[in-house]
Amino acid sequence: MLAGELYLADDPELIADHVRAQELTEAYNATGVRERARRGEILRELLGALGEDSTIRPPLRVDYGSQIRVGSGVFVNFGLVALDVVDITIGDDVQIGPNVQLLTPLHPLEAGPRRAKWENAAPITIGDNVWLGGGVIVCPGVTIGADTVVGAGSVVTRDLPAGVLAVGNPARVVRELPA
Repeated sequence: MLAGELYLADDPELIADHVRAQELTEAYNATGVRERARRGEILRELLGALGEDSTIRPPLRVDYGSQIRVGSGVFVNFGLVALDVVDITIGDDVQIGPNVQLLTPLHPLEAGPRRAKWENAAPITIGDNVWLGGGVIVCPGVTIGADTVVGAGSVVTRDLPAGVLAVGNPARVVRELPA
C-alpha cells in the first residue's frame, strides 16, 4: 500500500490501523474549544508529524493519520478530509480553508479489479506557504509548489509550480504571484 501498489483495504492490519485512527479522530472532534493542550496530544498521537504552532480545527477526518506530516505554523480550518493511504506532506506556514479534501486513494479503471475491491494510492505534497481556499480538492499524486495559492472550490488534478495562482476545475494557473 505505502509503495503505491494495489492492495485490499480489508486486510486485518489495515483495519486495526484504521480503527485506531477513527477512535483518535472521534476523541479529537469531541474536544472543546478550550482544550488546546488535549487537542495537541491527540494530534501528536494520530499524525506522523505535527510542527510547532500548528492548528487544525475540528472536525477532522483521516484514513490512518500516520501518513500525514504537518509542518510548523500551519493553520487548517474546519472540516479537513485527509485520506492518507500514502504520504500527505504539508509544508510550513500552509493555510488550508474549510472543507478541503486531500485524497490519495486511487481505484482501478477496469471493472473486475474495482469490483474485487483493489485500490492503490499516490502521495500528495504541499509546499511551504501554500494557501488552499475553502472547498479545494487535491487529487492523488499532486505536488503543489511553495508560495502557491489555489482558489476556493478548485480541483487540483495535476502538479502546480511554485508562486502561482491556480483556480477552476481542473485547476489552471492564471498568473504568477509576486515573491
